[in-house]
Amino acid sequence: MSILLILQTRGRTTASALAAEFEVSVRTIYRDIDQLSAAGAPVYADRGREGGFQLLDGYRTRLTGLTDAEAETLFLGGLAGPAAAMGFSEALMTMQLKLLAALPPERQAAAERMAGRFHLDPSGWYQGETGGERLPELAQAVWSQRRISVRYERWSGPVDRTLEPLGLILKGGVWYLGARPAGEAKAWPRTYRVSNILTLEVAEDGFERPEGFDLAAWWAAASARFEAEVFTGEARLRLTADGLRRLRRLGSAYAAIVAATEMPAADAWVEVTAPIESVAHATSDFLRLGAEAEVLAPPDLRSAMRRMAEQLAALYSD
Repeated sequence: MSILLILQTRGRTTASALAAEFEVSVRTIYRDIDQLSAAGAPVYADRGREGGFQLLDGYRTRLTGLTDAEAETLFLGGLAGPAAAMGFSEALMTMQLKLLAALPPERQAAAERMAGRFHLDPSGWYQGETGGERLPELAQAVWSQRRISVRYERWSGPVDRTLEPLGLILKGGVWYLGARPAGEAKAWPRTYRVSNILTLEVAEDGFERPEGFDLAAWWAAASARFEAEVFTGEARLRLTADGLRRLRRLGSAYAAIVAATEMPAADAWVEVTAPIESVAHATSDFLRLGAEAEVLAPPDLRSAMRRMAEQLAALYSD
């Protein structure tokens, strides 16, 4: 079955290439081809230097080799929402219909049952993410390798950039664009939040993607580097059991600390050391812990928490 699917997708393939693919001898491949022919698969061989095995033009096998589990997971990709956002919903629906039609009847029921009982939603709660209207244009620019001109909202103010878009990433319900500055072939790609793109114009001129660029590997490295660089300090916290549970909701870095900390008794407190991005960010984050947490150190963060508490007390003094 694997040989049949390779011939169907790749076309003419040599016996030596098939032998290398399956780590068997060329003699074994010839024997398997004979068995395929005996089973009714229209495989024929072209001899000579450019020869190889090939299926009769127009032949397509039905996906009878799928197991129950494989057929069931066909519609468990969780891609319907992201595909629609990028303008590919019609293509995705057509693909699913073609896959379903190619399955034998007993596998069709399994695939439809999975689609009707499980739904994956990658978006976060209460997120009104903007910029989604630009996703189809961005997706086409990525796909067709077209440069884009954007006006981008940075923390310091809007800037104009000409970029070479390399890929789109959906992380926690937020879309990001991986791109490098136009004309800088050796530049490390940078990350741009799609919702911060104020204007977008797709150019006619194209660009060459970096040879061997792996979007998933780049994103993993970029995410790890960001997380390593974003936390510039540490804070010492004193928390109740409820405060510890609340700390877990502030992000994965805090969740890992909570997982490694023994939960205190109902009337007890526990101390932990947690990473912080800055005093301002930490003040905003730790206010969400309420009176179930106390900042012990550093002194400037403790002072910032006290000032914020005094401002809130004054605001609600009546």
